[in-house]
Amino acid sequence: MQTSLAGRTNSRRGVTLVEMLIVVTLIALVAGLSYPSVASGVDSLRLRSASDAIISFLNTALDRAERRQQVVEIWIWPRENSMIARSADLGFVRRLDLAEPIRIIAVQPAIPENPDQPRRFLLYPGGAVPRISVEIANKTGRRLLVSVDPVTGVPRSEAETQ
Repeated sequence: MQTSLAGRTNSRRGVTLVEMLIVVTLIALVAGLSYPSVASGVDSLRLRSASDAIISFLNTALDRAERRQQVVEIWIWPRENSMIARSADLGFVRRLDLAEPIRIIAVQPAIPENPDQPRRFLLYPGGAVPRISVEIANKTGRRLLVSVDPVTGVPRSEAETQ
């Protein structure tokens, strides 16, 4: 019994190594071109998230001073990149440590002798709110200023500075 060669079809299917390398190269090229914008977006989100965390921290301290009628002490350590709020009530101690890519650049009002020294602020119940400003920056140099408005006593994040 003879079979005809004309009736046979080549059953080998798939992609060649060259075709696979071309697809992998195109994917790597697209990923390489989009990485800087994605990384910049992630850095901006980290900066905004740190700003929101500082605002929440300051709101908690201000709320504690007003509602519990207790003096609240706020310590800001630029060198350690952290903040602590505590009151005479032993149960109230709040600590905020900023993640590594975000740094505390400056605390206003500044101490002329040594700006890296820890800053201490007291929040008195029913008293005037001190003007506290914390400038933070990410690793690319973008900065954001978080401050407490002395008139309204509301913490807010101000426009980025370059």
